[in-house]
Amino acid sequence: MIFNIDIILWLGIINLLLITFQLLSGLRFIKVKFKIHKSFGILLFFTASIHGIYAIIINYI
Repeated sequence: MIFNIDIILWLGIINLLLITFQLLSGLRFIKVKFKIHKSFGILLFFTASIHGIYAIIINYI
């Protein structure tokens, strides 16, 4: 827990921000190099995977 907020919620917030960035940069509302877009996509994949796995562990195991 960080600031009395569970890690799973923090990961969800980070994922929401990363998805928003990916959407805005993919639609060219904000201009970034493809390398940055690709790096944030990879980061999004890993944070979403950790978020999902942690949620499954907390709820079902």
